Amino acid sequence: MPLITAPVITPPPEGGGAGTPVPLPEIGYATATYTDPSGRVWPLTNEAAGWFTLADGVSGLGAAPYELTSDAHPRGGARLRYAQPQPRAIVWPLYVYGDTHVEFVARWRALASAFTRTLREGPDGRRPPGWLEISRPDGTCRRIAVYYREGFEGRGSRGSGIVSDAAAITLWCEDPYWIDPVEIAVHREAGALGSFFTPYPTVSSSQVLGETEVTNPGDVVVWPQWTITGPASLITFTHQGTGESFSLNPASPNVGHGALLAGQRVTITTDPPSVRYQDGANWVGGLNWPSAVLWGLAPGVNPVTFQLNGSGPGSAVDLRFNPRYETA
Repeated sequence: MPLITAPVITPPPEGGGAGTPVPLPEIGYATATYTDPSGRVWPLTNEAAGWFTLADGVSGLGAAPYELTSDAHPRGGARLRYAQPQPRAIVWPLYVYGDTHVEFVARWRALASAFTRTLREGPDGRRPPGWLEISRPDGTCRRIAVYYREGFEGRGSRGSGIVSDAAAITLWCEDPYWIDPVEIAVHREAGALGSFFTPYPTVSSSQVLGETEVTNPGDVVVWPQWTITGPASLITFTHQGTGESFSLNPASPNVGHGALLAGQRVTITTDPPSVRYQDGANWVGGLNWPSAVLWGLAPGVNPVTFQLNGSGPGSAVDLRFNPRYETA
């Protein structure tokens, strides 16, 4: 059995570039990086880094896996009732080398630590993920949160582990969808107020509160974050396509603040559900439970209504989300 020999290349300083695009299965030419929970970026398609991707073994970058629930049909066959996206597994083979055994081992240990660090609890008791990012030659990129599962073990064959070795790493993704790291921001504000008695027509911005449209360019539903700036006495957001809506009353007994004054802000997160005033106070009790539905944005154009009772100059809604996609 032939052995892979390491090329003699002087590695660049830590944090070097991701390298030139290489052909990856399921997605075509791209470069890849891995960002560990500490924030360090590891190039995966740059041979000069001291390791590189064995592209022929990469898998799991295509469409998300689904579990289908069906009901038997009386005339034969079945009818699809529900499709549940499942966690994704990505296999990423890496070849690691060094000019000496000591250099190889140092790189091997550092990479193993970077991936397994995703399984260690942070100060808050949570396990922060790493991020696998795929970049295209046109400058666009998509990323996915990953956790190490298995595979950083080496080939175990004769001659391996001296100055080079390969590992087929399996990364587990609790959310199977890829995310565009470039956030989309939508701003809507109260239109200019004009006098009914003024004999000249007035024109205000088209980006105003009320009925409007928000476009989600991704493949799947996204769960946005909303920031509302006062003045406002009652906040109601409605998705006209589904009829789902929710309202926030700052004067609710569960909040006790009173109407938002000019410049005061409250942020509503839809996943996980959260309502926070600008000082961090929890305002989730101000929602109109149990009928409140913190709705998401479906792919394509979404007809919505942003209603702020008691609005005036400065009243605004800022919506932010990152599109989500089936493939890298």
